[in-house]
Amino acid sequence: MTTAMTATTERPPRRVRWLFLFATLCFWCSMYTYVPILSPYLEHIGFRYSLIGIVLGSYGFMQLLVRFPLGLWSDRLGRRKPFVLAGFAAGAAGCLMFLAFTDPVGVTAARAMTGVCASAWVAFTVLYAAWYPPQEATRAMGELSFATGAGQLIGMGMSGFLADAWGYAATFRAGLLAGLLGAAAALFIRETRGTRASASGNPARTADLLAVTRDATLLKVSGISVLAHAVLFITMFGFTPSYAVKIGAGDAELGVLVFAFMIPHTAASWLSARHIAPCLGEWRTVLAGFVLSGLCTAVIPLIPDIPLLYATQAVNGFAQGMHLPLLLGLAIRHIDLAKRATAMGFYQAAYALGMFSGPFLAGWLNDAFGLAGGFVFAAFAAFAAAGFILYGSLNRSARRAARAGGKERAL
Repeated sequence: MTTAMTATTERPPRRVRWLFLFATLCFWCSMYTYVPILSPYLEHIGFRYSLIGIVLGSYGFMQLLVRFPLGLWSDRLGRRKPFVLAGFAAGAAGCLMFLAFTDPVGVTAARAMTGVCASAWVAFTVLYAAWYPPQEATRAMGELSFATGAGQLIGMGMSGFLADAWGYAATFRAGLLAGLLGAAAALFIRETRGTRASASGNPARTADLLAVTRDATLLKVSGISVLAHAVLFITMFGFTPSYAVKIGAGDAELGVLVFAFMIPHTAASWLSARHIAPCLGEWRTVLAGFVLSGLCTAVIPLIPDIPLLYATQAVNGFAQGMHLPLLLGLAIRHIDLAKRATAMGFYQAAYALGMFSGPFLAGWLNDAFGLAGGFVFAAFAAFAAAGFILYGSLNRSARRAARAGGKERAL
């Protein structure tokens, strides 16, 4: 069910929005200080690729389980901030668990806990989007995605250098520190009436909230985003660092690889909604991102040296940054404020399927065929998403042509 969302009349001062963006930056920094070294670290402590795939996939699996109920709960309560703070608490617990355990069960539980942390992203996105009118949803998500990318860039950029200087454990300690800093900032964010799901104080009916999951646009965007996140979590957030190590990268080179991917990725998050999409159109921008990403992922197994890997992954980072913020905004732009957390929870739970299944399947393919197997699978997923978008575009064009022809015959 699609409903028009009423614009909020209580946009907070600019300093409050900047404080929230800073908290968002710390949130993602806390979860990504160890991502580039996680796969090499697991190899270091004796995990096979298939087991690494399970550990990496547990992050997405927990989000698949938690995000939709969390969004539904948030809309029922009409609150966002408690879930933001709970996310920071779960992230801190995950870092502590990584420091405490090195066995498969403990490490998998630690990564799953960080998946619970990431599930709070539902509350972040809905709270921030409520400060903007519905027609600016993609712009709001572009700003939030920029803060996300900046946090991931800082965290991942520090990762290799921290591991090189003080060992793998330093990355988990840095994540814990960033999370505590972000939680302190989030404490000063106040929910205004305009950011609450139910400004009247009456809780939303569960049946009405669940009806939003039948929305055609939400289903379409969610399906495409499954493929987008499968590609991301197989490549830079999955096995690209392992391939870099295979061709000679050390911990410091992994840090450079992160910058090569994340700087263009973060820049694209800002530019996509503000400049690229207004020129190309939103869906053409998403399509271009998938095509470029598929090409850059397909050539990874053919790359013989680190500098060329840097170059291709810079393009890959920009390409993936083109479509992810737009999909995030498209998912909720037309959804009523009182149902937004439910819609966003559904959307984010759906793409968590890609975060889980992508590295899980890639892990088994990598065991069977080497690292090339996973990258070929990721490239196929990117091209499949592009194909779905093209198919939908052709269908829309055909329907428009048929309607135009019908009008001409009527005349």
